[in-house]
Amino acid sequence: MAAAAVAAAGLAAGFLTVTAPAQAASSKGCVGGGFQVLGQAGEFDGTVAAPGSRFLVQGKYVRFEVDPANFAIYNYAFTGAANELDITGGRATPVYASKIPDHRGLALTSSITLEVKDEEMTLFRTGTGGLAMKIQAKDCAQGGLFQMEPERGDETRTRIVHRLAAEAFYFDNRNFRARLGDFVGSACTSEQTGPPSQFCVQVRPRVNIGNSVSAEFAVRDSAQVAERVPQPACGPDFANSLGLPETRDHCGGMSIWDVASGGRMGMVTGEDAVEVANSPTDCVQDCQAENQVRGRLEVLGFPFPVADGSRLAPRTSTDGLTAPLTP
Repeated sequence: MAAAAVAAAGLAAGFLTVTAPAQAASSKGCVGGGFQVLGQAGEFDGTVAAPGSRFLVQGKYVRFEVDPANFAIYNYAFTGAANELDITGGRATPVYASKIPDHRGLALTSSITLEVKDEEMTLFRTGTGGLAMKIQAKDCAQGGLFQMEPERGDETRTRIVHRLAAEAFYFDNRNFRARLGDFVGSACTSEQTGPPSQFCVQVRPRVNIGNSVSAEFAVRDSAQVAERVPQPACGPDFANSLGLPETRDHCGGMSIWDVASGGRMGMVTGEDAVEVANSPTDCVQDCQAENQVRGRLEVLGFPFPVADGSRLAPRTSTDGLTAPLTP
């Protein structure tokens, strides 16, 4: 299976912890942020009845819908609200059409535990067969803004399918490809040899999400203890010929992930998405925030506009949807 994507965010118990450096982690990106969800806003920590249909999570900077039956996500978008760290150019900017977990016959049945505080929010619900789902989100202009955490009583993986909004696309970031193998970061003594460390990281291929209208808009699927399922019908020739797992067999408008019980599937945006960072630890329980790098890692950015030859294609494929679940 394809290797797990490099993630920039770690977790503390509770809210999502943004671990990106410099601007991306700045509280400036969250000024005025806060969610309205299930009739609650401001500060709330309690239990609410699960509605019978999708409900809206509305923030100042981001918004999305949640299906209470399985905690699938629909229509995740930036609102384009003004902020000095805005990456949308002031436009309403769709990112994901859906992020859908397959619980393979299990169902969420409990009330919803909801915590809303400042710009942060957590949703949690349990169900049959030891099933539990947690969604954590931050309402900010950029950074580590979202993640989904599945757990199962049988401790097997959960398959999650991402489908991008029509305006968004996956692309091979040529800024990273141009520096493959280089060591970058504040602790490096040599670009060729490193030595590798927390603050000296070797450049590997990078798949980002972009669009054709926002020059600063960059997003990345952020995985912890998760494997991307290859889709052989997808991927341009240059990716396949290099044999690099980050770009091989990767569609332009969808990705498939097998996430360990207790693992996490999220997204990072802005500078976090184009930073050269170490891979996350394989943590599935009581994970602590790590690697508070504060600008010590290299941010390579991305070319804009993204060349047609860098956009992964075709957009979708049924390959991988019925592949055996990753052990």
